[in-house]
Amino acid sequence: MLLKSGQTMNDAANVYAGYLVSRGLAVAIMLLALLVLRAWRMLAGLMVLTALLQLIDAVVDLVEGRLLLLPILLIYIIAFLIGANWLFGQPFWKASAWQDDSSPH
Repeated sequence: MLLKSGQTMNDAANVYAGYLVSRGLAVAIMLLALLVLRAWRMLAGLMVLTALLQLIDAVVDLVEGRLLLLPILLIYIIAFLIGANWLFGQPFWKASAWQDDSSPH
């Protein structure tokens, strides 16, 4: 889905694909780890970051004409932002959502 019909991957594309997979796996592992640890505020923050990554991917796909990928990316973006808002207990764009309730020692 990343290549146009008839195109083949070269060495540079293989390197890029490897980085894309490693980025995705790292984010997925952290999302699952934070879920298991019940680290809700950190999980919400990582969910916003994940949505931002997907949004940037969607813009790149839009610019490059890969419209087939846009619907699933939009679903991911919306789902992660709704989940982050729910975990924060308020909209993520408010500064208070990101601030700790307790002061440092």
